[in-house]
Amino acid sequence: MIKIKKDIKFGEHVLSFDIGRMAYQADASVLVSLGGTSVLCTVVSSPHLKEDIDFFPLSVHYQEKAFAAGKIPGGFIKREGKPSDRETLISRLIDRPIRPLFPEFFMQETQVICTVLSYDPECDSDIIAILGASCALSISNLPFMGPVGAVKVGYKDGHYILNPKASTDLDLVIAGTKEGILMVESRANQLDEPMMMGALQFGFQAFQPVISLIEEIADTVKSQKIKVDPFPYYQDSIDFIKSHYKKEIESSYTIKIKKERYGALSKIADTAFEACQQQTPVTKSVFHMAFDHVKSSILRGQILKEGRRLDGRSLTDIRPLSSDVGLFERVHGTAFFERGETQVFAATTLGSPADMQTQDGLNGEHKERFMLHYNFPPYSVGEVGRVGAPGRREIGHGYLAHRALLGVMPKITDFPYTVRVVSEVLSCNGSSSMATVCGASLSLMNAGVPISSHVAGIAMGLVQEEGIHCILSDIIGDEDHLGDMDFKVAGTSYGITALQMDIKITSLSFDVIEKALAQAKEGRLHILNHMNNTLSEPKQHISNFAPAIKTITIPKTKIRDVIGSGGKTIREMCDRFQAKIDISEEGIVTITSPSTLIDQVVTTIQNITTDPEIGKIYSGKVTKILDFGAIVAFLGTEGMVHISQIADFRVNEVSDVLKIGQEVTVKVLEIEQKGRIRLSMKINANKPAPSTQELF
Repeated sequence: MIKIKKDIKFGEHVLSFDIGRMAYQADASVLVSLGGTSVLCTVVSSPHLKEDIDFFPLSVHYQEKAFAAGKIPGGFIKREGKPSDRETLISRLIDRPIRPLFPEFFMQETQVICTVLSYDPECDSDIIAILGASCALSISNLPFMGPVGAVKVGYKDGHYILNPKASTDLDLVIAGTKEGILMVESRANQLDEPMMMGALQFGFQAFQPVISLIEEIADTVKSQKIKVDPFPYYQDSIDFIKSHYKKEIESSYTIKIKKERYGALSKIADTAFEACQQQTPVTKSVFHMAFDHVKSSILRGQILKEGRRLDGRSLTDIRPLSSDVGLFERVHGTAFFERGETQVFAATTLGSPADMQTQDGLNGEHKERFMLHYNFPPYSVGEVGRVGAPGRREIGHGYLAHRALLGVMPKITDFPYTVRVVSEVLSCNGSSSMATVCGASLSLMNAGVPISSHVAGIAMGLVQEEGIHCILSDIIGDEDHLGDMDFKVAGTSYGITALQMDIKITSLSFDVIEKALAQAKEGRLHILNHMNNTLSEPKQHISNFAPAIKTITIPKTKIRDVIGSGGKTIREMCDRFQAKIDISEEGIVTITSPSTLIDQVVTTIQNITTDPEIGKIYSGKVTKILDFGAIVAFLGTEGMVHISQIADFRVNEVSDVLKIGQEVTVKVLEIEQKGRIRLSMKINANKPAPSTQELF
């Protein structure tokens, strides 16, 4: 391969594409650099077709190497293991804009691998990986209809920011071609629709020069692209199905219950395949592609020509809604949300700051206080399937819902709990991720988490042919599978908190996106109204089964006193009061304990961290017996009680009155310059002398 190096100004840094230098046995490879971050992007495609498949076997892997940030991996095994959630999410970011740009009949197994070789915290690697994959595919021999450009957009104080370094009111990743947008992923701080449209247009214009540069590189390389022809007997199968089974398929699409409809279509497909094979030697995979094409044309025709959807709704109608909260007493917060045939059970659990999730990446460690996990069991779609660790789809959907709710979560100073929400999809017929947003919002309020407002989500679809388009609100599974767009919008009544868009056509115009956002707002407000009728504000009190948490502030100089030598003091308090105690470097102490004991923990810590005052009375414990008195521990320090100050009567032997471990009440008589403290147990002068039995 010839060697090429091209640079372009990209925000505040220079973006560099280095071709032909590394991994030259791959079909194509590019080393992309921005600032101090470099990502090696490779493409390899198998020359042989897999046997009888009806999908494009594309796999995309983004991987981070610890050495890129000058780190050694943590844990017992000092090497990289399974992909982190971040690696999985960025793999999806790369996959989503490039997948639609391959021809329908291209079925060769293809693998894209993006490896971070050097990492600069000022230049994140996600956008670089997308651009590198786009360039590698463009210079390969694969029939890729790119290039793809991508940028990250922020928003602060009325201005859009290209590839922002710090957190802003918007975190938006946008990818597309010269013609339009292909993919959007974003978190927003309740920004309205015009602001989001402005961000999309800003990002679209920002990546156009990069697309032009990749085209220039591809023109220089001049790879001979693979020619892709339709599969044998594909069109014959379409003609056969239309002529013999079209009416049966149309009849099946009048069945509104998903499971019954799928069953009817499956029987038609099996019968039609056997009949078709008697005329043409078509493979099963090619036939099913043809069958899907016919189904798609029927469904899309009904929408475009008649404005009629599969379940009888208009283009803007939302499916029937149902919700309930507080289903199980022992779970801290619960909600059941149902939209059509999609059902989600959401559970919120409250924990201590010690329960926060530690994320370790190239940027270093950080703590995650709010977690949202999405589970999609196979029974939710009536199937038998693998049950195990969450897959890419589950991680991606959970992250989208997490971002949608993040902006309404309370500050840690207002609500010191660690919060985990788990969404169990019980039944799915489209948009379970947006149902998760709704269910999670209800369960948070039911748990007493003071979120600022409800967040609702809705999935929008599109059918577009020959300049005519129909935007669909609240799409079901068939409309997602056979349509052109899956556009998820989540937000409050004030504005948008998250966007995610994927399309199956080569690009999308801004006019369509603007209409989809406006239509989504109407649907979102309708859903929010239903949610507010179920539960309009957070519960005033958390569950009796949730731990109690209190936060106090102590002087920084007293932190070691609370911890004690080797952690002895804090461990004793944790064991005694069944508590978890977390102390920050700033002296913020967060105490998690059963509600009946938490006040005792607070008092104990305050006693340890309070400086003694002359004339004040304190509780303490005898730690040492001497011939002339006793040492008493109190307020995290110690003082001396002389034998003459033990009682209001003569004490001959200290051990006659006191023993080690005994709790006593003492008064501070004097604090000497060297810090020594004189104490007295003569608190009450009128107290009578104890009897021998009372001494012990």
